[in-house]
Formats: sequence, C-alpha cells, structure tokens
Amino acid sequence: MQRRKFITLLGAAAAAWPPIAFAQQRMPVIGFLNSASADGYAPMVAAFRQGLSDTGYVEGQNVAIEYRWAEDHYDRLPGLAADLVRQQVTVIAATSTPAALAAKPATTTIPIVFEMGGDPIQTGLVESLSRPGGNITGTAHLNVELAPKRLELLHELVPTTSIAALLVNPTNPNAETVSKEVQAAAPTLGIQLQVIQASTDRDFDAVFTTLLKLRAGALAIATDPFFTSRIEQLGALSLRHAMPTIYQYRQFVAAGGLVSYGGSITDSYYKAGVYTGRILKGAKPADLPVQQSTKVELVINLKTAKALGLTVPVSLLGRADELIE
Repeated sequence: MQRRKFITLLGAAAAAWPPIAFAQQRMPVIGFLNSASADGYAPMVAAFRQGLSDTGYVEGQNVAIEYRWAEDHYDRLPGLAADLVRQQVTVIAATSTPAALAAKPATTTIPIVFEMGGDPIQTGLVESLSRPGGNITGTAHLNVELAPKRLELLHELVPTTSIAALLVNPTNPNAETVSKEVQAAAPTLGIQLQVIQASTDRDFDAVFTTLLKLRAGALAIATDPFFTSRIEQLGALSLRHAMPTIYQYRQFVAAGGLVSYGGSITDSYYKAGVYTGRILKGAKPADLPVQQSTKVELVINLKTAKALGLTVPVSLLGRADELIE
C-alpha cells in the first residue's frame, strides 16, 4: 500500500473513533485551587494526596494535578478558576472558602469538591448538606462557629485582661460574621474587644504596635488562609511580643503560640481527597453529602505560658488534647 493511501486511511479511521476513545486515553486532571501560597500548605496538600491515594489515585501515575495558588491575593481567584475551566480539568478541588466561592460560578458542569472551615449553607455554596445538588460537594471543618469559644478559652488563660483584640483579614468572606460573633461574646466575659486587620506581610508589625497602643492583654486570630500560610511567623511574633494569643491550628502552638482550638484542617483535606477520588471513579457530586469533620483539638504550649508568666488552670490542663512542654 502506498504511504499516502495508508495515512489517509489511518486518518479516516481515527475520525470514526468515538470521542470516548480519546477520553479514555487521557489521564484525569485535578484542578487544585487555593487562595494562599504553597509554602504554608504542605501538610494539607499531603493529606489531600493521601485521600486520593486511598481511593486508588497517585499523582503522576494515574492522575495529574494542576495547582493554582492565589498567593493571598483573593481577587485573583476568579481568573484562576476560569483558567482551570478553560483547560477542561476533570474535577476542581477548591480548598478554602474564598476558592470555593470563586469556583462555584465558574462552571456548572465540571465537578467541584470544596474544603472549607465554616458553614457551606450560610456561605451559599450548597442548599443542603445531605443533598448538595448540582456539581458541587465537599468537606467542612469546625472553624467560624468556634471563634467565640476561642475568646472564652483565652479569657480562662488570662482572666485579668479587660481589653483583647481580634485579628481578621478583611478580604475573607467570613471576616464580618466572625467579628460580629466574637464581639457579641466579649461583654459576657467582661472584655472590651477591638477588631484589627491584616491582609499582607507588611501589616504584621503594625498589628503588634497597635496592640501595644490599645493596651490589649490578649489576641485572638480569626482563621484565614493567609494567616494559616504564615502560621509559624505568627506564632513566633506572638511569643516575641509577649502577647497571649490563640489560633485554630496546632502548628501555631508548635511555633511558640500560646494556645490553639479548632477543627483539624488536615483531616478535612484528607476527606476532600477521598471525595475527589470517588468522583474520578464516577460518583456524582449531587450524590455525595457534604462531610463535616467534627474532630476538635485543644493544644496548649506550657513553655510559652511560663514565659508569659501565666498559670494554666487545672481545668484547662485536663481538657487539653495535647500539652507542649
């Protein structure tokens, strides 16, 4: 057979193959969208990959992951989500509340698995936890609803303080809700609460200068992807400035922060990885109820407490899941 005829016949045969034949040859691609930066999220990404692995998917072997990090510029998220849609990824893992809110309007056809700390119904991601509907489902860990409790725990550790501060990132969709809930809880504890803001690295020095001017005796940090990606920096700063501070995650206490209380973010990322794997296997988001991670941990750094001249009440010592000495 002449070469030209052979090529013509091959092309005609390829044209006759159904599109599914090509789809089956293509490795599935996960679009991983996050509002922070990769540096501070290594443990979370590892947990997500473990969830994928436990459903049979290993990055680089039978699944590819396209990472899109907004580097704490939340206004970039809609463009990054649109880019993943243009690339026709198989599923989008929107990890963080801002990322999920950007991914949802970007597509009604590509499955979306979100991971967030808060209420997916209140934020408008789904109408029902048991029946999320549409192309979106995911996992949530306890966060926003625990903000008043964190102030209460801080008050137990520093009972003499009458002025405390709440640090929020004003660009976070949950910032207003958290501020209102913590402000409502403060008077019942006899605390005058001041809300201060930070959304860039440059703001941190000003934050601790402001705390000094306010004569604040304690600081609660509202959970935010930007703060989480700077968790070791914030822990070290709170110790350096001798400021009793509470955050949500254990890593903060390990870095020198006084206390942490909140849901497990790595557990939530793991569950999001499992859901992403199940969707790759053919499950529909509408059939997967939103999972809520109910695991909550209280961690106290006794070395930091001693450096701050604080005596941890016996009642707190008994309730702590971990004491760092």
